[in-house]
Amino acid sequence: MVGSLYNHTVASPATFVLVGIPGLQSSYLWLAVSLSAMYSVALLGNTLIITVICMDSMLQEPMYCFLCVLAAVDIVMASSVGPKMVSVFCSGDSSLSFSACFTQMYFVHAATAVETGLLLAMAFDRYVAICQPLHYKRILTPPVMLGMSVAITIRAVVSMTPLSWMLSHLPFCGSNVVPHSYCEHMAVAKLACADPMPSSLYSLICSSIIVGADVTFIAASYVLILRAVFGLSSTNAQRKALSTCGSHMGVMCLFYLPGMASIYIAWLGQDTVPLHMQVLLADLYLVIPPTLNPIIYGIRTKEIRERTQRLLTCFVFDLGRQGS
Repeated sequence: MVGSLYNHTVASPATFVLVGIPGLQSSYLWLAVSLSAMYSVALLGNTLIITVICMDSMLQEPMYCFLCVLAAVDIVMASSVGPKMVSVFCSGDSSLSFSACFTQMYFVHAATAVETGLLLAMAFDRYVAICQPLHYKRILTPPVMLGMSVAITIRAVVSMTPLSWMLSHLPFCGSNVVPHSYCEHMAVAKLACADPMPSSLYSLICSSIIVGADVTFIAASYVLILRAVFGLSSTNAQRKALSTCGSHMGVMCLFYLPGMASIYIAWLGQDTVPLHMQVLLADLYLVIPPTLNPIIYGIRTKEIRERTQRLLTCFVFDLGRQGS
């Protein structure tokens, strides 16, 4: 019985068909243009962040290294869904092979799991920098940073691999039409001919544990940070610390609020929230943070802003000199 439930070699469809956003077909052109613009900004902005940090030896501190990795993860997250969504909205190319569908799903889940771990690492970095400044270089050494990055990646792989395996090994013998813009877990799970509850429940519990633990530690870090900041005698130091923390907290709100809303609405509010709103929220959750993260850090982080302006000025100057 169990073997039949987890045997997809015969029953699985060759392809899945993505609907896009049910009920908003008349807005597909506008959605394609908007998503293309957001994806382009995400790609260019995060690539610029990585380039600036890697090229400038003055930006080799732990905070910037974590930010560099975050930018790379944002590129993976946006690239996992962005091009296909634009294709669905623009040209109607909505087919996706069985293996490509679950590969996309895996990268989406793994990237989000890595990103929440990086946000926790960045919060810890700010805690050490503000609350333990004299021990900063002793605590956040290169081996420690490497260990944190490896641990974050291993956690994502270990937690997300069973989810993709459980769902991909269910039989899909009925409809292959996914009422979504990408291979979203819940939307694909509902197409299975067997009970998808184990994988769906695993997804909910695993996401809640990972995000719940990370948010708890992040909140505790920032409580200690704010207490230390308001205890500083220098107003300028307070302003600088709050400015840096403010950009981090903005990025975290962009990531956590839409993400958790999307997960719990899919479970608890699917009968009260219109389907097109659920799909649109899930789409924006994967596109908006990678788009706005480099803008927020580029504007609010003085060092990155200055180095980016310098790099772009040199690039424009070189182009002008070559043209003349």
